[in-house]
Amino acid sequence: MKLGRIATTMAALVTATAGSLAIIPAASADAASAPQATAQHAASHIGNLTAPAVTPAVKARLATTRSICYDAHVQNIGWQGWVCDGSVAGTTGQSLRMEAIAIVTSNTGGICAQAHVQNYGWMGVDCEPDGTEALVGTTGLGLRMEALALQVGNGGICADAHVQDIGWQGLTCGNPIQVGTTGQSLRMEAITITV
Repeated sequence: MKLGRIATTMAALVTATAGSLAIIPAASADAASAPQATAQHAASHIGNLTAPAVTPAVKARLATTRSICYDAHVQNIGWQGWVCDGSVAGTTGQSLRMEAIAIVTSNTGGICAQAHVQNYGWMGVDCEPDGTEALVGTTGLGLRMEALALQVGNGGICADAHVQDIGWQGLTCGNPIQVGTTGQSLRMEAITITV
């Protein structure tokens, strides 16, 4: 099932204000239909989740152009290593779940990310400025990431998710966007992201 815009499902909306990202409560958009974050789901990640170190090559790339780099934490593998600008993070054809993702941007006005995780639903939003890693999902708990919502501070963002029993969903572009599925108990296995 292809999911609609992030604004209809996120517990918060994000806007660029005074050059930095800020979370605006969903009540400002549509209080009647917006889900409300609970204490259990307020964290953007749970478990012993630490962002992997950004490599010198990734730092050099981020220093020169509008870019997005990301690192997927995958079942039985762990953190795979940073990839950028449309490269595949995760696996295909191995039936392995993505459990978490770290994302860093440059020249986008920052990034906000939110993961939909097995047994938890939508976790909290992690918004970070350019050059700082946003981190969502879980590690060490054996839980699948089922969907991912993304928004940048300026311009657009595109992503494509590889989902259990579906395969590649097709590129979704906009700002904000959402890829993956909810309510179907299907794991995200891989992702590509561009800005």
